[in-house]
Amino acid sequence: MTGNHTSKTITRRRALAVTGGTVAAGGLAVAGYQSAFADAMMSTAEATATTATTSTADTCMTLMTSVTEGPYYLDGALVRKNITEGKSGVPLTLRLTVVDATDGCTPVPGAAVEIWHCDAWGYYSGYTTANPGGSAPAESEDGSTADDATYLRGYQIANANGVVKFETVFPGWYTPRTCHIHVKVHTGGEKEDGTYEGGKVNHTGQFFFDDEIAQEVFTLEPYSRHTGSYTTLDDDMVYDGGGAASGLLTLEAVKKANPARGYKGLLTLGIDPDAENTGAGGGEGGAGGGEGGTPPSGEPPADAPTPTDSATATESAS
Repeated sequence: MTGNHTSKTITRRRALAVTGGTVAAGGLAVAGYQSAFADAMMSTAEATATTATTSTADTCMTLMTSVTEGPYYLDGALVRKNITEGKSGVPLTLRLTVVDATDGCTPVPGAAVEIWHCDAWGYYSGYTTANPGGSAPAESEDGSTADDATYLRGYQIANANGVVKFETVFPGWYTPRTCHIHVKVHTGGEKEDGTYEGGKVNHTGQFFFDDEIAQEVFTLEPYSRHTGSYTTLDDDMVYDGGGAASGLLTLEAVKKANPARGYKGLLTLGIDPDAENTGAGGGEGGAGGGEGGTPPSGEPPADAPTPTDSATATESAS
């Protein structure tokens, strides 16, 4: 199933296929919380989240699929809550809770959650000339002051309840992927020179978005200026249909009658703090693979777009 998208604007910048997850491989996700989390009630929501994770051990032990980091990963993301750098789009606030799946889903304070995703037209920082498929304006036309090398990438460090918060924009899409956000959970390192250094990666995964919500967002400015065929969840090469356990976010509209006002996304990430899962390597599909994953060096595969070429983001896209 696919959907077609129409046209509209943005501001300008400066710069997996699925594998079977195991606790040893490092990660899982459990169901997102169903209630809204109004900004005025953040502390209450955090307390509720902590209680919920510790009371759903059976759900917590449902393992999430493990995925590659994909060809658009870059080292050195900044520790910051707001990762937009002026990129325009529908506002998205993420509240993620990191828990220890090997210890009754207790919070993991100090865990570093790293996320990265494309902008409203399907472009990643560091790879701004990679064609997102369909018909989209050049990334350089967006009019923002975002840094071409850093926008829509960042870390947050979990608080005492294992909670991190990000302020970003709803991701766009690119061929052949559905709408998604990449994530890594790190432990054992520390903040240094504005980024996160040391430790190890316990989980590498992706977050996904309800098709109906995503396709409604893509009719809005600036998303609608990127036209073409959008890949739904059922047809995505990574999402395996497992709901929250496979990374599907619980989304709450800030104002139901007006999706342009934004969304709040919730998910709990269960990890094994003793395991390591960098997401590096992998093939082009099937067990043990990813959709054009990266080699251990973190460099894109030979057939993936680079910051200086104009290759298309098609089968190598992640």
